[in-house]
Amino acid sequence: MDNKLADCGLGEVKLVLPAKVFQIQTEDEFTIDSAVQRLKDFHDETSYETVSGETIPLVSEVLELKQEGNIVRGIFSRDFIARRSFRRDIVETPITEEAPFWIIPFEDQYYVIVTAPSGTSSGKKLITNHVANALSAILLQRAWGIVEVELASETLKEMHESNPQASKLIWFDDLDYPSVQKLCLAGSGLADTKLYQEYLAHGKIWYVVFEVQHRGIVVGITRKCVITLFSKSTLEEFVTHIREDVFPLLELTQEPKTQQSTSVLRQERSEEPTAQLERVGL
Repeated sequence: MDNKLADCGLGEVKLVLPAKVFQIQTEDEFTIDSAVQRLKDFHDETSYETVSGETIPLVSEVLELKQEGNIVRGIFSRDFIARRSFRRDIVETPITEEAPFWIIPFEDQYYVIVTAPSGTSSGKKLITNHVANALSAILLQRAWGIVEVELASETLKEMHESNPQASKLIWFDDLDYPSVQKLCLAGSGLADTKLYQEYLAHGKIWYVVFEVQHRGIVVGITRKCVITLFSKSTLEEFVTHIREDVFPLLELTQEPKTQQSTSVLRQERSEEPTAQLERVGL
Protein backbone atom coordinates (compact mmCIF):
# COMPACT_ATOMS: atom_id res chain seq x y z
CA MET A 1 0.00 0.00 0.00
CA ASP A 2 1.66 3.15 -1.21
CA ASN A 3 -0.90 5.68 -0.08
CA LYS A 4 0.61 8.66 1.67
CA LEU A 5 -0.89 9.39 5.08
CA ALA A 6 -1.50 13.08 5.67
CA ASP A 7 -0.98 14.63 9.09
CA CYS A 8 -4.50 16.06 9.58
CA GLY A 9 -3.01 19.51 10.03
CA LEU A 10 -1.14 18.69 13.23
CA GLY A 11 2.27 18.74 11.56
CA GLU A 12 5.23 17.96 13.78
CA VAL A 13 4.46 16.18 17.03
CA LYS A 14 6.48 17.56 19.94
CA LEU A 15 4.49 16.20 22.89
CA VAL A 16 3.69 12.70 24.07
CA LEU A 17 1.03 11.38 21.68
CA PRO A 18 -1.04 8.23 22.35
CA ALA A 19 -2.97 6.33 19.72
CA LYS A 20 -5.17 3.25 19.94
CA VAL A 21 -5.87 0.62 17.31
CA PHE A 22 -9.32 -0.92 16.81
CA GLN A 23 -10.70 -3.43 14.33
CA ILE A 24 -13.90 -3.22 12.29
CA GLN A 25 -16.01 -6.38 12.52
CA THR A 26 -15.63 -7.94 9.09
CA GLU A 27 -18.96 -9.78 9.10
CA ASP A 28 -20.70 -6.43 8.68
CA GLU A 29 -21.29 -5.00 5.22
CA PHE A 30 -18.52 -2.43 4.96
CA THR A 31 -16.81 -0.67 2.10
CA ILE A 32 -14.56 2.36 1.97
CA ASP A 33 -16.97 4.20 -0.35
CA SER A 34 -19.92 3.68 2.02
CA ALA A 35 -17.74 4.74 4.96
CA VAL A 36 -16.84 8.01 3.24
CA GLN A 37 -20.47 8.78 2.44
CA ARG A 38 -21.72 8.07 5.97
CA LEU A 39 -18.94 10.08 7.58
CA LYS A 40 -19.55 12.97 5.19
CA ASP A 41 -23.24 13.03 6.07
CA PHE A 42 -22.73 12.75 9.83
CA HIS A 43 -23.81 15.72 11.94
CA ASP A 44 -25.32 15.42 15.39
CA GLU A 45 -26.54 18.39 17.42
CA THR A 46 -28.09 18.54 20.86
CA SER A 47 -29.07 21.46 23.07
CA TYR A 48 -27.68 21.98 26.54
CA GLU A 49 -29.23 24.33 29.06
CA THR A 50 -26.75 25.86 31.50
CA VAL A 51 -27.44 26.60 35.16
CA SER A 52 -27.93 30.23 34.13
CA GLY A 53 -30.66 29.26 31.66
CA GLU A 54 -28.61 29.78 28.50
CA THR A 55 -29.10 27.22 25.71
CA ILE A 56 -25.90 26.05 24.00
CA PRO A 57 -25.85 23.81 20.89
CA LEU A 58 -23.41 20.90 21.21
CA VAL A 59 -22.24 19.47 17.90
CA SER A 60 -20.53 16.24 16.93
CA GLU A 61 -19.21 16.00 13.36
CA VAL A 62 -16.38 14.76 11.17
CA LEU A 63 -13.99 17.41 9.85
CA GLU A 64 -11.36 17.38 7.08
CA LEU A 65 -12.58 14.04 5.74
CA LYS A 66 -10.40 12.73 2.92
CA GLN A 67 -10.09 9.50 0.99
CA GLU A 68 -6.68 8.61 -0.37
CA GLY A 69 -6.96 5.37 -2.31
CA ASN A 70 -8.26 2.81 0.16
CA ILE A 71 -7.38 4.90 3.22
CA VAL A 72 -9.87 7.24 4.89
CA ARG A 73 -8.82 9.89 7.37
CA GLY A 74 -10.59 12.65 9.22
CA ILE A 75 -11.00 14.43 12.53
CA PHE A 76 -13.81 13.51 14.88
CA SER A 77 -14.98 16.70 16.60
CA ARG A 78 -17.39 16.90 19.50
CA ASP A 79 -18.54 19.62 21.88
CA PHE A 80 -19.09 19.05 25.56
CA ILE A 81 -19.61 21.09 28.71
CA ALA A 82 -16.93 21.20 31.39
CA ARG A 83 -18.24 22.00 34.86
CA ARG A 84 -15.94 23.65 37.39
CA SER A 85 -16.41 25.17 40.79
CA PHE A 86 -15.31 28.81 41.12
CA ARG A 87 -15.87 30.62 44.39
CA ARG A 88 -18.73 28.27 45.28
CA ASP A 89 -20.43 28.81 41.95
CA ILE A 90 -20.65 26.34 39.08
CA VAL A 91 -18.93 27.61 35.93
CA GLU A 92 -19.91 25.80 32.74
CA THR A 93 -17.57 26.12 29.77
CA PRO A 94 -18.25 24.73 26.28
CA ILE A 95 -15.23 22.88 24.87
CA THR A 96 -14.56 21.34 21.47
CA GLU A 97 -12.45 18.20 21.46
CA GLU A 98 -10.87 16.84 18.26
CA ALA A 99 -9.36 13.42 17.59
CA PRO A 100 -7.74 12.53 14.24
CA PHE A 101 -8.55 9.03 12.98
CA TRP A 102 -7.70 6.73 10.08
CA ILE A 103 -9.49 3.75 8.56
CA ILE A 104 -6.87 1.49 6.97
CA PRO A 105 -7.24 -1.95 5.36
CA PHE A 106 -4.58 -4.55 6.09
CA GLU A 107 -4.70 -8.09 4.70
CA ASP A 108 -8.39 -9.03 4.97
CA GLN A 109 -9.22 -6.70 7.88
CA TYR A 110 -10.04 -3.03 8.37
CA TYR A 111 -8.34 -1.26 11.26
CA VAL A 112 -9.10 2.10 12.85
CA ILE A 113 -6.39 4.27 14.41
CA VAL A 114 -7.56 7.00 16.77
CA THR A 115 -5.11 9.51 18.22
CA ALA A 116 -5.68 11.61 21.33
CA PRO A 117 -3.62 14.82 21.08
CA SER A 118 -2.26 16.28 24.29
CA GLY A 119 -4.66 18.67 25.96
CA THR A 120 -7.86 16.64 25.51
CA SER A 121 -9.94 17.37 28.55
CA SER A 122 -11.95 14.18 29.00
CA GLY A 123 -9.00 11.81 29.16
CA LYS A 124 -7.02 10.22 26.34
CA LYS A 125 -8.32 6.71 26.98
CA LEU A 126 -11.91 7.90 27.11
CA ILE A 127 -11.74 9.92 23.90
CA THR A 128 -10.24 7.09 21.82
CA ASN A 129 -12.90 4.66 23.04
CA HIS A 130 -15.62 7.29 22.54
CA VAL A 131 -14.53 7.89 18.95
CA ALA A 132 -14.45 4.14 18.23
CA ASN A 133 -17.98 3.73 19.56
CA ALA A 134 -19.18 6.78 17.63
CA LEU A 135 -17.63 5.51 14.40
CA SER A 136 -19.28 2.13 14.96
CA ALA A 137 -22.69 3.80 15.19
CA ILE A 138 -21.99 5.94 12.09
CA LEU A 139 -20.41 3.30 9.85
CA LEU A 140 -22.17 0.11 10.93
CA GLN A 141 -25.38 1.48 12.43
CA ARG A 142 -24.88 -0.51 15.62
CA ALA A 143 -22.90 -0.60 18.86
CA TRP A 144 -19.67 -2.57 19.31
CA GLY A 145 -19.08 -3.07 15.62
CA ILE A 146 -15.59 -1.60 16.12
CA VAL A 147 -13.71 -3.54 18.76
CA GLU A 148 -10.43 -3.47 20.63
CA VAL A 149 -7.53 -5.62 19.48
CA GLU A 150 -5.02 -7.33 21.70
CA LEU A 151 -1.41 -8.37 21.22
CA ALA A 152 -0.27 -11.57 22.86
CA SER A 153 2.06 -11.19 25.83
CA GLU A 154 4.38 -13.56 23.97
CA THR A 155 4.54 -11.08 21.08
CA LEU A 156 5.72 -8.31 23.42
CA LYS A 157 8.20 -10.74 24.98
CA GLU A 158 9.65 -11.61 21.58
CA MET A 159 9.67 -7.92 20.64
CA HIS A 160 11.83 -7.16 23.66
CA GLU A 161 14.09 -10.20 23.52
CA SER A 162 14.77 -9.84 19.78
CA ASN A 163 16.63 -6.61 20.61
CA PRO A 164 16.97 -6.09 24.40
CA GLN A 165 19.23 -3.07 24.00
CA ALA A 166 16.35 -1.14 22.42
CA SER A 167 14.03 -1.61 25.40
CA LYS A 168 13.74 1.22 27.92
CA LEU A 169 10.92 0.09 30.21
CA ILE A 170 8.81 -3.04 30.81
CA TRP A 171 5.62 -3.36 32.84
CA PHE A 172 4.28 -6.74 33.98
CA ASP A 173 0.73 -7.57 35.05
CA ASP A 174 -1.41 -10.67 35.71
CA LEU A 175 1.02 -11.51 38.52
CA ASP A 176 0.48 -14.39 40.92
CA TYR A 177 2.12 -12.47 43.78
CA PRO A 178 -0.55 -11.73 46.41
CA SER A 179 -1.75 -8.09 46.40
CA VAL A 180 0.64 -7.11 43.58
CA GLN A 181 -1.04 -5.87 40.41
CA LYS A 182 1.86 -4.51 38.35
CA LEU A 183 5.66 -4.46 38.43
CA CYS A 184 8.10 -2.41 36.39
CA LEU A 185 11.69 -2.78 35.21
CA ALA A 186 13.69 0.00 33.59
CA GLY A 187 17.09 0.16 31.93
CA SER A 188 19.05 -1.60 29.22
CA GLY A 189 19.90 -5.29 29.25
CA LEU A 190 16.63 -6.23 30.92
CA ALA A 191 16.51 -9.67 29.33
CA ASP A 192 19.68 -10.63 31.19
CA THR A 193 18.47 -9.69 34.65
CA LYS A 194 17.25 -12.21 37.18
CA LEU A 195 14.32 -9.96 38.02
CA TYR A 196 13.17 -9.98 34.39
CA GLN A 197 13.16 -13.77 34.30
CA GLU A 198 11.46 -13.94 37.70
CA TYR A 199 8.70 -11.46 36.80
CA LEU A 200 8.18 -13.27 33.49
CA ALA A 201 7.74 -16.56 35.34
CA HIS A 202 5.08 -15.01 37.60
CA GLY A 203 3.28 -12.65 35.20
CA LYS A 204 2.86 -11.34 31.67
CA ILE A 205 4.35 -8.36 29.85
CA TRP A 206 1.73 -5.61 29.64
CA TYR A 207 3.69 -2.64 28.31
CA VAL A 208 7.07 -2.12 26.62
CA VAL A 209 8.81 1.16 25.82
CA PHE A 210 11.47 0.70 23.15
CA GLU A 211 13.34 2.42 20.36
CA VAL A 212 12.24 1.62 16.82
CA GLN A 213 15.75 1.88 15.51
CA HIS A 214 15.02 1.86 11.78
CA ARG A 215 12.70 4.87 12.30
CA GLY A 216 14.65 6.67 15.02
CA ILE A 217 11.68 7.03 17.37
CA VAL A 218 10.82 5.81 20.88
CA VAL A 219 7.36 4.36 21.41
CA GLY A 220 5.49 2.43 24.05
CA ILE A 221 2.99 -0.32 23.27
CA THR A 222 0.52 -2.21 25.46
CA ARG A 223 -1.23 -5.52 24.90
CA LYS A 224 -4.41 -3.50 24.24
CA CYS A 225 -2.57 -1.90 21.31
CA VAL A 226 -2.28 1.57 22.80
CA ILE A 227 0.84 2.99 21.15
CA THR A 228 2.43 6.12 22.59
CA LEU A 229 4.94 8.25 20.74
CA PHE A 230 7.67 9.75 22.94
CA SER A 231 9.87 11.25 20.22
CA LYS A 232 9.81 14.38 18.12
CA SER A 233 8.22 13.23 14.90
CA THR A 234 5.27 13.88 12.60
CA LEU A 235 1.83 12.39 12.92
CA GLU A 236 2.24 10.98 9.42
CA GLU A 237 5.42 9.13 10.42
CA PHE A 238 3.77 7.84 13.61
CA VAL A 239 0.78 6.42 11.73
CA THR A 240 3.10 4.89 9.13
CA HIS A 241 4.95 3.12 11.95
CA ILE A 242 1.68 1.71 13.28
CA ARG A 243 0.52 0.62 9.84
CA GLU A 244 3.79 -0.96 8.72
CA ASP A 245 5.26 -2.25 12.00
CA VAL A 246 2.31 -2.92 14.33
CA PHE A 247 -0.40 -4.18 11.98
CA PRO A 248 1.68 -7.24 10.95
CA LEU A 249 2.01 -8.17 14.63
CA LEU A 250 -1.76 -8.07 15.02
CA GLU A 251 -2.09 -10.65 12.27
CA LEU A 252 -0.08 -13.03 14.45
CA THR A 253 -2.62 -12.87 17.26
CA GLN A 254 -5.96 -12.00 15.76
CA GLU A 255 -8.37 -14.58 14.41
CA PRO A 256 -11.67 -13.90 12.59
CA LYS A 257 -14.02 -12.36 15.13
CA THR A 258 -17.65 -13.04 15.79
CA GLN A 259 -20.02 -10.44 17.15
CA GLN A 260 -19.81 -10.14 20.91
CA SER A 261 -21.59 -8.03 23.52
CA THR A 262 -18.42 -6.34 24.74
CA SER A 263 -15.67 -4.38 23.03
CA VAL A 264 -12.94 -6.45 24.66
CA LEU A 265 -12.00 -9.52 22.63
CA ARG A 266 -9.23 -11.75 23.90
CA GLN A 267 -7.33 -13.90 21.42
CA GLU A 268 -4.66 -16.53 21.99
CA ARG A 269 -1.38 -16.51 20.09
CA SER A 270 -1.50 -18.84 17.07
CA GLU A 271 2.17 -18.86 16.04
CA GLU A 272 5.60 -17.67 17.07
CA PRO A 273 6.11 -13.99 16.15
CA THR A 274 9.91 -14.08 15.87
CA ALA A 275 10.04 -14.20 12.07
CA GLN A 276 7.51 -11.39 11.72
CA LEU A 277 9.37 -9.24 14.24
CA GLU A 278 12.56 -9.63 12.23
CA ARG A 279 10.70 -8.70 9.03
CA VAL A 280 9.36 -5.43 10.41
CA GLY A 281 12.68 -4.58 12.03
CA LEU A 282 11.66 -4.39 15.71
